[in-house]
Amino acid sequence: MKITLPPESPMLSKDFTFGVATASFQIEGAADTRLPCIWDTFCAQAGNIRDGSDGKQACEHVKLWQQDVDLIESLNVDAYRFSISWPRVIKQDGNLNQEGVDFYIHLLDKLNTKGIKPYVTLYHWDLPQHIEDQGGWLNRKTAFLFQDYVEKIVTALGNRVYSYATFNEPFCSAFLGYEIGIHAPGKAKVAYGRQAAHHILLAHGLGMQVLQQLSPNTENGIVLNFTPCYPHTDNPADITAARKADEYMNQWYIKPLFDKCYPDIIHDLAQADRPIIESGDFDIIAQKIDFLGINFYTRAVYEAHPNTLYAQIDMVNAPKTDIGWEVYPQAFTDLLVSLNQAYDLPPIFITENGAAMADKLTDGKVLDTDRIDYYQSHLNAVNNAITQGVNVKGYFAWSLMDNFEWAEGYLKRFGIVYVDYQTQQRTIKASGLAYRDLIGSR
Repeated sequence: MKITLPPESPMLSKDFTFGVATASFQIEGAADTRLPCIWDTFCAQAGNIRDGSDGKQACEHVKLWQQDVDLIESLNVDAYRFSISWPRVIKQDGNLNQEGVDFYIHLLDKLNTKGIKPYVTLYHWDLPQHIEDQGGWLNRKTAFLFQDYVEKIVTALGNRVYSYATFNEPFCSAFLGYEIGIHAPGKAKVAYGRQAAHHILLAHGLGMQVLQQLSPNTENGIVLNFTPCYPHTDNPADITAARKADEYMNQWYIKPLFDKCYPDIIHDLAQADRPIIESGDFDIIAQKIDFLGINFYTRAVYEAHPNTLYAQIDMVNAPKTDIGWEVYPQAFTDLLVSLNQAYDLPPIFITENGAAMADKLTDGKVLDTDRIDYYQSHLNAVNNAITQGVNVKGYFAWSLMDNFEWAEGYLKRFGIVYVDYQTQQRTIKASGLAYRDLIGSR
């Protein structure tokens, strides 16, 4: 079972970066050695997490990090993308928590010793709860607290980091967390979602200013997720619905970075639902970035609806992953090409791509041929975009290992490494071996 690319593919050159990715709350565990975050609170409320679980133990990465780095090394990857837990490194009084900082310093030192480039995400959803208690991302001050956190942690980590991303998927934090309430902190109001998004983008800009000043030699950017929007038919009303959905779900987060404004759909919102934007905000948000991280998993299909701007429909007979997301790799190529045409982009890294599959560990092996097929088709889709002129410089498989999958708990497995949560035994799946061999074939 192999993953292959055309021999002439630029992805097989040594300057293309292959990596694996994780996030702090999803793998670290050791919740008793950090401050509580919004996901701890969200998990503790009955009915929020499908299996009733939490992230207190997760993959015990804080305890097992050394063997995990050896595991990463065994996969032949060039880079490891992980996130720093804000509540692990900053105390409630705003000072550094040295124990938490030391954990990441040791991790970074070991990665560098092994020649694995550390790609650090500064915010992957785990806002300290005491900041949420003051309004969280609805409070403009949180953007400046983020700026302070970035200043402190970047200074503490010194020259150990290869690349920084300010945020992972502002859409998920704002829309899922503050607008529809299915992620932490579980608030549900259109005005909240739009305001949270604006403050996160503002925080990104403030964080980029710090990185430009204190860490000019690292590759600094942001990671956005995209779910391309397709019309159900070629009826003009469906085409308009898909365009509006795209502006609301996707372009809302990228357009301010490059065009210093929100998409036209902002004018479709009631005045009370539009974010409060202060003079100069867009100049802060639109800081020059060294790279754009793009996360892609699936597409969405929309049709016109008499009572709303758009209505998403379920593609009932389409192939889907175990989490219910349609497998449609053409959307990946379409997305990359269309973004490249719409904006003056810096180099692109695919910072997440992967699939949840119903994995079974049998006789010490996981034969996840369905995931291998997913990776094969999606790597081909990236290659197709590159041949059409898109400047993609790297690809990170999501995820290194099975982990706490947010509102799904431990029910869905995205890893190329299987985790037995009772024993914490790690087993490289067939997909992980195929990915390793692809990288090793360059």
